[in-house]
Amino acid sequence: MVAFGGIAVETMVIYPNVFHDAPASLVKATDFFVVTGPADFFPPMGAATVMAAAVTLLLLRRSRQARWWVTGSVSTLVLGEFLFSVVFFWPRNDIMFEEGLAAHSVEFLRQTAVEFETGHWFRLAFSAVTATLAFIGFLRYHRALALSGGQP
Repeated sequence: MVAFGGIAVETMVIYPNVFHDAPASLVKATDFFVVTGPADFFPPMGAATVMAAAVTLLLLRRSRQARWWVTGSVSTLVLGEFLFSVVFFWPRNDIMFEEGLAAHSVEFLRQTAVEFETGHWFRLAFSAVTATLAFIGFLRYHRALALSGGQP
């Protein structure tokens, strides 16, 4: 759920500034993110999120009421966010922020930026599904715990 908040902030605050006038805005973003940026935050945050999700799934494996909700959450996290990012976003990040105008035309960079922004809405949707499934799983677990008198 925290990761969803981070992705939502990135969508509403950072990306409009990064992509509003590609490739000029890409150069400005690269200059701005010289000390730290999304690439410094999201990979370790993503790894921590996947590890926390795996531990949660392990701890809740005996809870019939929560297990499949949390399994769905972990699945959308790994498939819909992590693998989608690796396959779709990482190559586009290299094109826009590493290679840039030195290797690509203005039109190609604009098209890549549009593809990135469009794909990002899918990543945001996957993140929302992940957070929703996790929240339902925790609610189901809490309810089962409360109804059983505190015995998991």
